[in-house]
Amino acid sequence: MPIVPHGKTHQRRKRQRLDQTQVVQAALELMDEVGFDELTMRRLAQRLGVKAASLYRHVRDKEELLVLLSDLISGEIPLVRSAGTWRDQLTEIARNVRRGLLAHRDAARLLAITAPFGPRRLRHIESVLRVLRAAGLRGRDAARVAYHCNNFVTEFVADEARFEAFASAPGLNRQKLFAHAREQFKSLPPAEYPTIFELADHLSEDDPDGLFQFGLEVWLRAIEGLAKRSK
Repeated sequence: MPIVPHGKTHQRRKRQRLDQTQVVQAALELMDEVGFDELTMRRLAQRLGVKAASLYRHVRDKEELLVLLSDLISGEIPLVRSAGTWRDQLTEIARNVRRGLLAHRDAARLLAITAPFGPRRLRHIESVLRVLRAAGLRGRDAARVAYHCNNFVTEFVADEARFEAFASAPGLNRQKLFAHAREQFKSLPPAEYPTIFELADHLSEDDPDGLFQFGLEVWLRAIEGLAKRSK
């Protein structure tokens, strides 16, 4: 398949009649390139080869664009299979969402601040609540657990993204950052900071997958305790 130069892609889009799907897809591509803070209606219009005013024929305002964008990302995340125990299903949900959010720059940040929810995102919320109710949680507990579990996954991914951005700065990398942290902890006077000194290697361990799994296991055990109390 021939590669179309960037400028010609814009010219071709300009000649085509835009629709909402194209606008939202272009917004996702732009956010992946420049990040959430640089995603503006003006830059999006430039990318599509149209005037900014033309975008408002397809989206009411930037707020609606962000809702549609978060729904597009949600649609890329597989829904949980209705198989296995509730623990299996919640684990699958958490891992699916983490992978889906990591696939796009600033996706976790976007989903954390957008409302109302689109239909594809609502299906994910429904699946989480259904699994929590099947686990035996009462209505209020299920709603609150869903809220906090969502925060755990989105904030974990947002923190991963912030760290990656920091570590990619000139002269820095993950290995150096963790090595510096380990050196600092081990250089502390043990008499004043005995626990930090003792746990220096664990505190400076670079294992995001292990940290995520550990946090997930903490949530699963807490949910199990709530379910037993409900019974």
